[in-house]
Amino acid sequence: MKNNTISIALDGPAGVGKSTIAKALALELGYSYVDTGAMYRAVTLFALENNIPIDADHQQTMLELAMRKEFRFIFSDGLFQVYFGDRDITDEIRSLEVTRNVSYVAALPAVRAGMCALQRNMAADANVVMEGRDIGTVVLPDATYKFFLTASVEIRARRRYLELSARGISVSFEDLCREIAARDNLDSSRSHAPLRKAPDAVEIDTTDMNIEEVVARILSYME
Repeated sequence: MKNNTISIALDGPAGVGKSTIAKALALELGYSYVDTGAMYRAVTLFALENNIPIDADHQQTMLELAMRKEFRFIFSDGLFQVYFGDRDITDEIRSLEVTRNVSYVAALPAVRAGMCALQRNMAADANVVMEGRDIGTVVLPDATYKFFLTASVEIRARRRYLELSARGISVSFEDLCREIAARDNLDSSRSHAPLRKAPDAVEIDTTDMNIEEVVARILSYME
């Protein structure tokens, strides 16, 4: 990455508000926004659509399928869209089926290595706010600023519940709590690039904070 670019790594578990906060931060600073989770969700979507088993034996097939088309991220005026080739998959990658499988796809070493290379290229020539699970530890270990967001499982499940309800998707709050706890365990225990806080990252507990307060806290550390 060029020395004159600025990179902000935003890591944390599922449902902590990374995407919303990262988008707001990028908009405030005029930086590019990269949602790395969306990339893994895109691979997951295409694996499911093409009936590719989500396991280690098929990870190379999964990656090759995903790499046949170009990822495009369009971020303008606070709106974020994901394209895979010419297909807008912004809403499709947020389906419950994708959500329930994405952690398994993201744990596959070949998929993770391929996505990591793409993510580093995205940060090579532009100021970026990049959010995910291993940005500050693996993807951009020399990021200019690193932040690790946390919140209780219940609060994260509540946020996800409200998000899904707003989209007309009915789901049990108790089921969401169990799924988020399971994702936490899978993300933090996987052998390749597990979810963990970088030693030099600033940790921010967002449990009792709104988006504006979190963004303001991050900006205060950057002054």
